[in-house]
Amino acid sequence: MIFKPQIWINSVLDIDEDFLDKYNIKALVLDLDNTLSMHGNPAAENGIPEWLDHMKNIGVPMRIVSNNTNKRVAPLAKKLGLPFTANGCKPLTFGISKAIKIMGVPKKQVAVVGDQIFTDVIAGNIKGAVSVLVEPFHMESAWTFKLKRKAESLFFHRDYSKLETKEKK
Repeated sequence: MIFKPQIWINSVLDIDEDFLDKYNIKALVLDLDNTLSMHGNPAAENGIPEWLDHMKNIGVPMRIVSNNTNKRVAPLAKKLGLPFTANGCKPLTFGISKAIKIMGVPKKQVAVVGDQIFTDVIAGNIKGAVSVLVEPFHMESAWTFKLKRKAESLFFHRDYSKLETKEKK
């Protein structure tokens, strides 16, 4: 199903060498807002810079693909030391396709990681990559986000007893 993530984890921080090996993932396409940083925050969430350094040290190609504007994405991507594509048009696959081509990894070995079903998961599934849904670092209070999360629940019920985490491995 196009709305269902292939993998559902608590946080991007749960992606480690065991995870990459288990799912044969060689590269990561990362959403920005609520995946690496709180929506609109000019800084990454705790642990993200160290996690990115570790992923870089083990040779994992990564690229941010965000639907947000260049004005929002560029400064944080620079701080994080990651290449990026702003205005990624997810759930369309233009930004994802560009990232995969640049990283030079077969799409079946690329994980598209993000917090939203209607953008990140659908784009990953349409492209034929591995879709990975993460929980947002913080629940947003704006009514638009609440409405989006409610709509998502019609397609994917988040049964937290089935959530894959490091502890369950």
